[in-house]
Amino acid sequence: MGLMTFLRNRAGYILIGAIGFAIVAFLVGDAINVGKPFWAASQKVVGTIDGEEINIDQFGPKVEQSAAQFKQQYGGSGNAQMQAMAVDNVWQGEVANVLLGKEYSRLGLTVSSDELSDLIQGSNPSPLIVQYFGNPQTGQVDRAQVLNTFKQGYKDAKVRPQLQALEAEIERQALQQKYSKLINNSIYVSTLEANDEYTNRNKIANFKYVALDFASLPDATIKPTDADYSEYYDNNKKRFENPTETRSLQYVSFSVNPTKEDTAAVKTQIDKLAGDFKSATNDSLFSVVNSDVKVPYAYLNKGKLDAAVDSVVFNLPAGSFYGPKLSGNSYKLVKVVDTRFSPDSVKASHILLNPTQLGGVDKALKMADSLKALIQKGASFATLALQYSTDGSKDKGGELGTFARGQMVAEFENAAFNGSPGDLKVVTSQFGVHLIKIEKQIGSSKVVKLAYIEKNLAPSNKTKDAAYKKASIFLNEVKDGDFAGVAQKKGYTVAVADKITPTQGFAPGLDNPRQLIRDAYEAKKGEILDQVYQMDNSFVVAHLTDVRPKGSLSLDLVKKEIEPMVRIAVKGKLLKEKMDKALSGSGNLTQVAQKIGKSVLPIENMVLANPVIPGAAQENKLVGTVFGSQPGKLSKSIVGEGGVYAFVVDGFANPAPLANTYKQKEAMMQLNAQRSLGAAFQALQDKSDIKDNRVKFY
Repeated sequence: MGLMTFLRNRAGYILIGAIGFAIVAFLVGDAINVGKPFWAASQKVVGTIDGEEINIDQFGPKVEQSAAQFKQQYGGSGNAQMQAMAVDNVWQGEVANVLLGKEYSRLGLTVSSDELSDLIQGSNPSPLIVQYFGNPQTGQVDRAQVLNTFKQGYKDAKVRPQLQALEAEIERQALQQKYSKLINNSIYVSTLEANDEYTNRNKIANFKYVALDFASLPDATIKPTDADYSEYYDNNKKRFENPTETRSLQYVSFSVNPTKEDTAAVKTQIDKLAGDFKSATNDSLFSVVNSDVKVPYAYLNKGKLDAAVDSVVFNLPAGSFYGPKLSGNSYKLVKVVDTRFSPDSVKASHILLNPTQLGGVDKALKMADSLKALIQKGASFATLALQYSTDGSKDKGGELGTFARGQMVAEFENAAFNGSPGDLKVVTSQFGVHLIKIEKQIGSSKVVKLAYIEKNLAPSNKTKDAAYKKASIFLNEVKDGDFAGVAQKKGYTVAVADKITPTQGFAPGLDNPRQLIRDAYEAKKGEILDQVYQMDNSFVVAHLTDVRPKGSLSLDLVKKEIEPMVRIAVKGKLLKEKMDKALSGSGNLTQVAQKIGKSVLPIENMVLANPVIPGAAQENKLVGTVFGSQPGKLSKSIVGEGGVYAFVVDGFANPAPLANTYKQKEAMMQLNAQRSLGAAFQALQDKSDIKDNRVKFY
């Protein structure tokens, strides 16, 4: 409700949010590949970027702000994955700021004071100004409001740093835009390239083929040799470049989910609570004190609660009590305090008075009553709003537009939804004293006011202790033995968390894995991690099974995982020999098919841009060879993704000449520009020395 209060509450996230979502999302992607020599790093250095150290004292608060923004955006109290996202968001922003900042300086890119002023208060403002000051319905920015905010904000010691951060981010975005345009202007697509692209996407091929499917050779009959592994590895070395060090784990999880006894204990507790709740005199206070989940003590529309509760309480009269109801993982108790039909949305205007400026709430209320009397006698609400209101809406006559329930503070909402069109209401909220004019109420639906209690089914201390004891015994048993063997003997399931990166905030089956991952990066391959780790609903014992360094992975490290591909390659060799024999001496495709006992299959209307063989697979090599062949000529054997092929082209159908070369070139240039921005940033990283020590701190 007051713009200055709005800035105080939200502008603290401007810097981090803008870095994370404007710069990083636009350029960085997930392309940051870094090393990790922990022992060489200072105890306070999160990492170094092209020689510049990132200190935890500055990095940490940014992470906290980023995490707060994620919580605000996605809801909830945060989790390990959200925390990891916040850490990565800030780190990527630091990388972008350092590398792009140096690049801007090298290229001589700057933003003048006049440019910055125009981006803040000019006719074509920065997207950040539109975001923070634009009308949500129209997107239009009130320049007078912006000027007033900056003028008044720079006088306020608490707001000034946020406005300075906003200005700095506007400047950074402007520099980024200049850099982007510089790259985009260097991209050119020739007429020949445009015509080739058009032809490749629209030229049609008709052909026939025969195939020997890889599936025709059972896997059990294929025994790859060391030479087969080496050949496949040598031919595909690019696939084995590891962008960052990874670790793999085996683990056993010991559940701490509620037992039947725990559930029965909670049921006894909720039954007693239900009796006390029925007789409670202060419903709102009782529900707040006793509920694990907070539901506003306000009128709610249908669909806001758990479905099992929602479907019942909206059919109950005021004064009804519902529950205990077990739904999901919790019991629910509900008192229906009131029911009524209420507008779906309201259009209203207001005049906001600041009690501090008027000498206190009492004087602000008197002022509001005086203004109300003037309006009732015929004075213009809009004129008085412009003269007296401290809210940014004053320049629009106090108009707030149309809003639904849940968009305004409770005091304001109750007045707007419980009154009638034309009413003038005076209410006090955390933002000040409001004089509200209800312009219009739209729609009508049933709403209920509830006192709500939800109690989660939680494991007892006895259950937790039993699970921890089992985990501790298992840890002692495997310290000097075979992890998987002992687990199997005990009847425990061994799970795998494969290729975990240093900053990863999640792992399969592990809901809170950060400490485990940090310890894994301090351990050696084969070690049993020496503690029991507590997850949200389990205790975990883990074993470090694999360490994969950054860079080229050796054949020994990837041998097991490439076995299926090597087996396919061996099948390809065997089936190619068979197809080559069939092709030898054959004059047409029918003869080839007869020799291998297969049918000739026709393909019509194939385009190069969509090389999928119906009923088979995506066969880039086969279709690419088809488009490079002469009609009527029997092909050589082609080893594809799903088998070995031979074909004959029946003919091609060329598209009509390209009608508009300009549009084709423009589309290609836009696509190339997007790729080029990412490629340029990747090039900056590739030539920079980046060391990432985040796993030491998070």
